[in-house]
Amino acid sequence: MTVSFDVRIDDGRITAVWMLGSFLLVFLVTRVITRLIRAGRGPFRDTSVGGVHVHHLVYGIALMLLAGAGEFIYRPDGAWRTVLAVAFGAGAALALDEFALWLRLADVYWSDEGRISVDAVLMVAVVGTLLVLGANPFGTTGEDGALGVAISIVVTTGAAVTAAFKGKFVTAVVGILLPPIALLGALRLARPGSPWARRRYTPGSRRDLRARARYPDGARNPWDRVVDLVGGVARKP
Repeated sequence: MTVSFDVRIDDGRITAVWMLGSFLLVFLVTRVITRLIRAGRGPFRDTSVGGVHVHHLVYGIALMLLAGAGEFIYRPDGAWRTVLAVAFGAGAALALDEFALWLRLADVYWSDEGRISVDAVLMVAVVGTLLVLGANPFGTTGEDGALGVAISIVVTTGAAVTAAFKGKFVTAVVGILLPPIALLGALRLARPGSPWARRRYTPGSRRDLRARARYPDGARNPWDRVVDLVGGVARKP
C-alpha cells in the first residue's frame, strides 16, 4: 500500500486550485459574517423574503447550478473556465456550510448538531487539497498491471469501509487518498457505539473496556479543536 503524487501542472490542476481556493475563502468569509450577525455587530443581517429566512445555502445551490450548467453547455476555456471554477467553489462553500440543515431539515447552525457542517467542509477541503496535489487514490501506476490495480483498490476500499464502520469517518474519507491512514484506522480499536463495536465488542469484554478507555465520553481530539475554532460552536460533553 503506497502513496503517490503527481506534481505536474496542467490546465486541469490550475482550475482545481482556483476552485479549492474559492471554496476555502468563501467558507471562511461566510463563517466570519455569520459570527458577526450572531453577535449583532457590523452591517450584516439575516436575509428574509416575505417573512421567510433565506439561508445562504440557497445562494450556494444557485451558484453551483449556474456554474455546472455553464460548464456542461459551453465548455469554456481560459478566463471563463476560471470564472466557472471560482463560482462553483463559492457555491459549494455556501451550501456545505449549512450541510447540517440538509441532513436534519432544521436550523441547527449554532447547535451541537450543526458541527457536522464544519466536519463536511473540512473533509472536502482536505480531500480537495490532496487531489490538487495529485494524490493517486489507490497508489498505483500504469506499470502495476490490472492485478496490481485491482488488489490496491480492494485493499484501500476495504480498509476505508472498515474504518467507517469503526466510527472513524474522517479517517475513512482521507484514507481513500492516503491508503496508510485508512489501514491504520481499520486496524485500531473501534469507537464505542459504532456499528463495528456494537456487533463485535461484547459489553464488558476486554476489547469493549479498552475501546471505552481509548475513547472516553466527552473526550476531545485535535479534530474537535479545529472544528471548535472554525465553527465557533464547542461540542457538548
